[in-house]
Amino acid sequence: MTHKCIHWFRKGLRLHDNPALMAALRDCKELYPVFILDPHLFDKTRVGLNRWRFLVGALTDLDRSLQKLNSRLFVVRGRPEDVFPQLFTEWKITKLTYEFDTEPYSASRDKRVTALAKEHKVEVVYKVSHTLYDIDRINEENNGKAPLTYNRMQAIVKTLGPPKKPVAAPTVEDVKGLKTPHLGNDMNYYGVPALDELGHDTLELGEEPFPGGEQEALRRLEEHMKKSGWVCSFEKPQTSPNSLSPSTTVLSPYVAFGCLSARTFWWKLTEVYQGKKHSDPPVSLHGQLLWREFFYTASVGVPNFNKMEGNPVCTQVDWDSNHDYLAAWREARTGFPFIDAIMTQLRREGWIHHLARHAVACFLTRGDLWISWEEGQKVFEELLLDGDWALNAGNWQWLSASTFFHQFFRVYSPVAFGKKTDKNGDYIKKYLPILKKFPAQYIYEPWKAPRSVQQAAGCVVGKDYPRPIVEHEVISKKNIQRMKLAYAKRSGNSDESASKKQGVKREAPSVVHMLKKKGKK
Repeated sequence: MTHKCIHWFRKGLRLHDNPALMAALRDCKELYPVFILDPHLFDKTRVGLNRWRFLVGALTDLDRSLQKLNSRLFVVRGRPEDVFPQLFTEWKITKLTYEFDTEPYSASRDKRVTALAKEHKVEVVYKVSHTLYDIDRINEENNGKAPLTYNRMQAIVKTLGPPKKPVAAPTVEDVKGLKTPHLGNDMNYYGVPALDELGHDTLELGEEPFPGGEQEALRRLEEHMKKSGWVCSFEKPQTSPNSLSPSTTVLSPYVAFGCLSARTFWWKLTEVYQGKKHSDPPVSLHGQLLWREFFYTASVGVPNFNKMEGNPVCTQVDWDSNHDYLAAWREARTGFPFIDAIMTQLRREGWIHHLARHAVACFLTRGDLWISWEEGQKVFEELLLDGDWALNAGNWQWLSASTFFHQFFRVYSPVAFGKKTDKNGDYIKKYLPILKKFPAQYIYEPWKAPRSVQQAAGCVVGKDYPRPIVEHEVISKKNIQRMKLAYAKRSGNSDESASKKQGVKREAPSVVHMLKKKGKK
């Protein structure tokens, strides 16, 4: 039978390593590549302008690539369960293909769409390619439960062997005899929308250091892979959170949107490592891809993974609700230049180094402001280009010492931590130019500068730049005690049983090693 087929692009916004797309091309006479602007996922109140720009860039790039194959991208707006019955009927569709997605909303959405497809006698084919492995298989290997330590995760994937090799992108030969009807006047109706057409104020946009799209992803991958010495010696904790240009690959947004296949990244690294001495997981670049896999498995195996309540592996903490503190953190006006510079970079560029994320996440939660990690999770989801449901929830639980990591007494200093890699405060001067005339000795603590120094710098603390909203030395000690109480409640008031139950220090020594190397204050 020759099919009229829709390939539904969701996260896998690429042609390379797209087995579901290749399945669509088999026995197909008409192909409709579709992307749906689902209001549940693409809500202007929850998705920031930089993320929208990245998405539009990725869709534009994908449309161009499809046009080279004599096809095109159809961008449709609405809820998938409303859109598909119309498309099935209008285009006389007999097959639907898509890349498997593990998020709770995606799973329920796909269930609804599959039921509708069945009603319309449409065959449904999905393939795993957003992750290195089939996540369900990993959990099955762990007796049906998510592995909750990185070491356990490593042991399981070792038994599974290396990830599958990526699938080549389709060629003109693969689409021979296949057509994509352009639907005449509907060409523009189904076109990739511009940002202003979607109701965004593009005047607010700054430079775009990380443009969206598969071609840019592959270009950046090649560029990094050429630096074989850097790739082989890469150890994530040894990179700088406040360098003026990124000290890591910044491929995470491309992997999150699926412009770059994780499996392609993995096997490119394998080629570079071949026959050379190289770092190993968890700190190597292979290790970073396994961290991603680790949080994906946890997100599938743990109920209510993105919440504290009803999450069986998460410590229940009596977080405060302080809207002023939360707003000050979100809007980069905490009075701590290192924290405010990071939050400014996040809002402006949509990306910050992972250790910078650690610093601001600790500051918001257990370190200083005692605000729930769920609030930080929402802000990162809105602003990060690489915002990923599973990784975002997992990392916020980790940094708040609620799940996975339990050394809550290790707190990042909002002053000393940044100084380790940027004594002069050049990063602060870049993102907070109001402070650029402060001498290096006061750049991290401008409130300590004499009034005359502040006036000479053209920035008086309390007037031109806020005073610190908390006293770190005092509040961090108080919060450590509050965290200790939360742990005692969880373990039935026995410190010894608490450490035994958590067990993470012994299970994941590599993480402790990472923290010690950076010398947390």
